[in-house]
Amino acid sequence: HRVDHEYDYLFKIVLIGDSGVGKTNILSRFTRNEFCLESKSTIGVEFATRTLQVEGKTVKAQIWDTAGQERYRAITSAYYRGAVGALMVYDITKRQTFDNVQRWLRELRDHADSNIVIMMAGNKSDLNHLRAVTEEDGQALAEREGLSFLETSALEATNIEKAFQTILTEIYHIISKKALAAQEAAASTAIPGQGTTINVTDTSGNTKRGCCST
Repeated sequence: HRVDHEYDYLFKIVLIGDSGVGKTNILSRFTRNEFCLESKSTIGVEFATRTLQVEGKTVKAQIWDTAGQERYRAITSAYYRGAVGALMVYDITKRQTFDNVQRWLRELRDHADSNIVIMMAGNKSDLNHLRAVTEEDGQALAEREGLSFLETSALEATNIEKAFQTILTEIYHIISKKALAAQEAAASTAIPGQGTTINVTDTSGNTKRGCCST
């Protein structure tokens, strides 16, 4: 008996990006609707969950938050295992965090499943007066790499919901397409099989009847 009847799917999503870009606040804003200005650097790995509706299905998102610092990298390679989505975050006020996106992408593609759904988020859009990366730059990189893209603000709760909803919907579409293809494959092989069995029983039935009447 399954205890967990409260959701149809469980999707693991990882947050990646440099230290200080706001990954932890994105997580707390999405899962608990909280924001902490004094949040400390994450050491190791933390995760939180939230359940929401995606196209009529109940989806539980399990969101993992990692330390962006180099010295914790050993912990984070196992971190990608089983992840079906990733939110790659940079800080629009720090050019370096945007320049490092390529390195994060490489790491993600090395360690994660090749079908992982990736979205890039330029966080801290509330600090527009300190902007060091234009929205156009973000958009251009995302298009080049084939990623979805949004600018977010964990402080003002801008596009946080939308970012996760977009990732989860895309994952759900991939999963349901796979399930449908598997069902169709099973159905196409099963039907002839059933046909043969029916014929075999029919003929054996007929012979028996013939046998008894003589």
